[in-house]
Amino acid sequence: MNERIEKIASQALEDIENAKSSEALQDIHNRYLSKKSELSSFMSKMRDLKAEEKVKFGQFMNDIRFKITTSLESKKAALQKKALEERLNKEVIDYTLPEVDLKKGSKHLFNKIIDEVCDIFVGMGYQIAEGPEIESDHFNFELLNVPKDHPARDMQDTFFIDETLLMRSQTSPVQAHVMLEKKGQGPIKIISPGKVYRRDDDATHSHQFGQIEGLVIDKNINMGNLLATLELFSKAMFGEKREVRMRSSYFPFTEPSVEVDISCFECGGKGCALCKKTGWIEILGAGMVHPHVLEMCGFDPHEYQGFAFGIGIERVAMLKYGVDDIRRFYNNDMRFNTQFKR
Repeated sequence: MNERIEKIASQALEDIENAKSSEALQDIHNRYLSKKSELSSFMSKMRDLKAEEKVKFGQFMNDIRFKITTSLESKKAALQKKALEERLNKEVIDYTLPEVDLKKGSKHLFNKIIDEVCDIFVGMGYQIAEGPEIESDHFNFELLNVPKDHPARDMQDTFFIDETLLMRSQTSPVQAHVMLEKKGQGPIKIISPGKVYRRDDDATHSHQFGQIEGLVIDKNINMGNLLATLELFSKAMFGEKREVRMRSSYFPFTEPSVEVDISCFECGGKGCALCKKTGWIEILGAGMVHPHVLEMCGFDPHEYQGFAFGIGIERVAMLKYGVDDIRRFYNNDMRFNTQFKR
């Protein structure tokens, strides 16, 4: 029986040596090593052998299978190497061909503005805080002094997922999260950039847009600190000659509240089409944090004061770069984005 097995193994090794392709090797593997092969059929005869003979026969069969398997792997590697060499010899690289023109991309204007604004405020000692775009009604409205049925909710009509979850209409909920995490202990000095959602859609409003809100809370904070901060930002963002003015306004989460204008950088305050002949351009809303908001978020309003402001990312971009329609930010037109490479 051993002689027959050795003869089969010898024939298998000869067939492997003469194989010319991977397909031929696979056929040899099936012929000699599959469960239905003649070699495998000898394993069933082990039951007729004595115990000590079974050990020797088992070792003998393992050695035979190992020789065939090793030979198959070696031949397969040799065939693959030969095929690769033949392919490389046929392929010719023409070094005289012109190089491929790899077009360099550019940062999207939306992200460019975020980076510019963040750099300015980080330079003033602010930290960047982020939060989820899906918020609860509690954080998006109630902790910001906008209870249910408050008329200010109409201005921030957003998309509700269910009765309590919604797409945030402002980045102010991040401020509430940070204040609660601080457990009534200041100071806080953060900006929170991100996307927000409202039911709007026209040339100057979008159902999705970006905001960067700032929050400063500490002892002895006043409107003078807010004005100085916004002056520094405006000059860094729009030029050293910019002037800032505040106009009385209303936001439920600040008291007093102001709209903030900068002197028109197109006409220098003389009056033009950009500033609608007023010499001023509105850029953001701000105010002192409402005492009720401080109290709901764990701060003692008799000990701590603070200011907050909100900047529209697309609004800044439209003013600084002359973008005429907010929807251009979301139309996926590469021609729009490549204008702002430098």
